[in-house]
Amino acid sequence: MKTLGVGSENQSAHRPETRLDQEAELIGKVALYAFLLNLGLAAMKGVLAFWSDSLAVTAGAIDSATDSAASLVLYGGLKLSTRKTPSFPEGLYKIENVLSVFVALSIFFAGFEIALKLFKQSVSSPRISLDIVVLLLVSVAATFLFGRYAILTGRKTESPTLIAEGRHRQVDVLSSSVVLLSVLPEYFGYHVSLFGLPIDSIAACAVLIFIAFAGWELLSNGMRVLLDASLDFETLDEARSILKNHPMVVNIRSLSGRNAGRFRFLEASVILRTGDLKKAHRISEDLEQSIREKIPHVERIMIHYEPQSHSHIRLAVPLSDPAGVISRHFGESPFFAILTFRPADRSIVQQDIIENPHKEIETAKGIRVAEWLVEQKIDQIFMTEDLSHKGPTYVFSNAGVNVQRTDAVHLEEILENLKTW
Repeated sequence: MKTLGVGSENQSAHRPETRLDQEAELIGKVALYAFLLNLGLAAMKGVLAFWSDSLAVTAGAIDSATDSAASLVLYGGLKLSTRKTPSFPEGLYKIENVLSVFVALSIFFAGFEIALKLFKQSVSSPRISLDIVVLLLVSVAATFLFGRYAILTGRKTESPTLIAEGRHRQVDVLSSSVVLLSVLPEYFGYHVSLFGLPIDSIAACAVLIFIAFAGWELLSNGMRVLLDASLDFETLDEARSILKNHPMVVNIRSLSGRNAGRFRFLEASVILRTGDLKKAHRISEDLEQSIREKIPHVERIMIHYEPQSHSHIRLAVPLSDPAGVISRHFGESPFFAILTFRPADRSIVQQDIIENPHKEIETAKGIRVAEWLVEQKIDQIFMTEDLSHKGPTYVFSNAGVNVQRTDAVHLEEILENLKTW
C-alpha cells in the first residue's frame, strides 16, 4: 500500500495562513476584552457591595472576580495553543479544549456560589440607591452584548473557547439579572415572596438549571475532544462525499477525523484507479485541496492510497440504438452500453444500456460525454471513431481510462471478443 502524508511539508502551500492568522489574532483580542470586562465588573460590583451591604451584590462581585481569573488563563492559553515545540511537534491546539473544560468548571463554581449566597438570609436589609440599580443594569447590558459578540466570533472562527466564553457570559447575564431583581424590591421598599419563598430564590433556581445545562454541554464537548472522539457526522459525511465524487476514487476503505481546538484532522484510506505513483500523488493533492476548500479549518489531511485491484473491469461502448448497433460518432451516440467484465472467467456480470444525457448540447459535446463516462467509473471504452489529440482523449487519459479502437459493428461482436481475452 502506498501512503501519502499531507502534513507539514505541504501545509504552507495549501492552507490559507493569512486567514488563520487573522482569526487567531481576533480570538486573542476577544479573550483579552473578556478579561478586561470581567475585571472592570468585579471592581464595580465590589464597590457596590461595600456601599449596599447586599449579599446578592457581593455574590455578583465574587462571580465576576472568578470570571476575571478564568479569562486571564484563557487569554494566556490561546497565545500558546498555536505554538509548536520539539516536545509538542503536533502543536498545542488542545489547550483550547482544556480551557473549555476549565470554563465549564468555573460555570459550575459560579452556580454553587449563587446558590450559597442567594439562598442565604441576609442579617440586615441592604441599602439600595438609584445609582446601584443603574450600575447593575449597565453590567447586565454590557455582559449580554459581549456574550453575543463572543459567541458570534467563536462560531465564525470555530473556536470552542470563544463559544464557551460567550455561553459563560450568558450565564452571567442571568446571574446579574437575579442580582438586579433581588435589589429592585428593596429599592422600592417592598419585600416580595411567592409561596413563602423570596422571589430572588425562585429566580436563582432558574439560573442554576441554566448553569447546569450550559456547564455540562461545555464539559462534555471539551472532554470528547480531549479523549479524541470522532468528528461530527456532518463533517465526515461531507468529506466522504468529496472523496467519493472524485472520478479516480474507486472506493473509500476508511475515513476518520478528530478535533483539536478549532482545527480538524482527517485521515482517509482510498482505492484509486491508477497504479502510477506520480499520478496517484497528484490525485491525493487534488483531494486535499477540494477538502480544504469546502471544509474550514482543516489543519492536516493524511491520505493512504492503493491501486485498484482488477477483479472487475467496467467497459463502455457507444451505441446507435438499444439493440446494440455501435455508433460511429462518440459524442452524438444516443446510448452507451456499460458492461462489468470479470477477467477471471471472461464473463459479463452486469450489462446496462444508458441514454446519453449530453447528446443534444451544441458545444463541447465530446468532452461533456467523456466526463460523464468518467463519473460512471469506467476503466475502458471501445469506439470506432479516432479521437486522437482531441478533448475526450485527454479527459480519458487524465482519468486513467483506456481507449480501445474497434471495427465491430454490433455489441455482440465485442462480447464475443471479450471471451478470448
